[in-house]
Amino acid sequence: MGSIVLTFILAATGTLVLGLVLRWVDRKVTAMVQWRVGPPWYQTFVDVLKLMGKENLVPVTAQGTGFLLAPMIALAGSGVTAAILWHAIAIPSQAFVGDLIVVIYLLILPALMTMLGAAASGNPHAAIGASREMKLLLSYELPMVLALLVAVAQTGWSFKLGGIIEAQAAGGSVLLSISGALAIIVAILCMQAKLGQVPFDLAEAECEIMSGVYVEYSGPSLAMFLMSRAMLLALMPLLLIIVFWGGLYTGAWWGYLTFAGKYFVLVALVTLIRNTNPRLRIDQTLKFFWFGLTPVAVLALVLALVGIAKGLPWL
Repeated sequence: MGSIVLTFILAATGTLVLGLVLRWVDRKVTAMVQWRVGPPWYQTFVDVLKLMGKENLVPVTAQGTGFLLAPMIALAGSGVTAAILWHAIAIPSQAFVGDLIVVIYLLILPALMTMLGAAASGNPHAAIGASREMKLLLSYELPMVLALLVAVAQTGWSFKLGGIIEAQAAGGSVLLSISGALAIIVAILCMQAKLGQVPFDLAEAECEIMSGVYVEYSGPSLAMFLMSRAMLLALMPLLLIIVFWGGLYTGAWWGYLTFAGKYFVLVALVTLIRNTNPRLRIDQTLKFFWFGLTPVAVLALVLALVGIAKGLPWL
C-alpha cells in the first residue's frame, strides 16, 4: 500500500510540474508567434499559487456540493492517470490487465467534472459552456477510442499498456504501419479537443461566453481545474507515445533521448495547431469529428484487421 501511495504522489507531482512547464512553453511560443515577449518561465506556477491563496467564492445560485467537488475529482482523476501511465512506461511487465480501459475512463473525468461544475454554478454562460463541452465530448470520444483500438488490434488485442509496449518492442511501432499512421493522426486531433485547445476551445471561449465553464470559479477551485488541464497536457502525449510509438526504450542511453524527441514533437504539434487555426463553431466541430475523423478511424481499424488476417504488418 505504501508503494502505491508513493507512486501516486511522485507521478502526480511530477506530472503537474511538467504540465505547468509545458503550459508556459505553449504560452511563450504563442506570444512569439504574436510578436509579444510572453511570460517568464515561472508564471504558470505563480498563477496557481496566487489562486490557492485567494478566497474561494461560491455564487448564491450554485449547488455547493457539486460546484466544489467537481475540480477536486477532476484533479484526482488526472493524478491517478499519471500514476498508471508512468508506472506502465517505467515497468511494463507490472502493468495490470485492462489498464488502458481504466485510463480511457479516467481521462473523461476532467471533461465530465467541468460539465458538472458549470451546470452546478447556476450561471447561464457556464450552462452554455457545459452544453458545448458535452457535445464536444460526444463528438471526439468515438474516433479516439477507434484509433486506440487500432493499436490494441496490432499488438495482439492487448488492453494492457505494458503488453502494448512489449509487443511494439518485439515487432515495431504501430505508427510504422498505414493503419497506425492514420490512427495517430486521428488521435492527435482528438487530443487537441480533449485538451480544450484552439480550434476546439468552445466550452471556454472567452470572447463569446466569458470563459464559459469556468466563469464562476475562483481561488483554489479554479486552480485545481487549471492544474488538471496542465496535467492533461503532459499526459496525452505520453499516452500516444505508449500506444502508437513504442513507449520508452530503456536498453541504451539514446532511448531516453528518443523518448524526449517523440514527446517534444507531440507537444509542438499541439502548439502549432493552436496557433494556426481559428476557433470552430460547435456544428462545424461535430461535423469534423463525426463525418471527418470517425470514417478515417474506421478505415484505419479495417486496414489493421485486414493486415492481421492477411499477415501484412505494414498495413
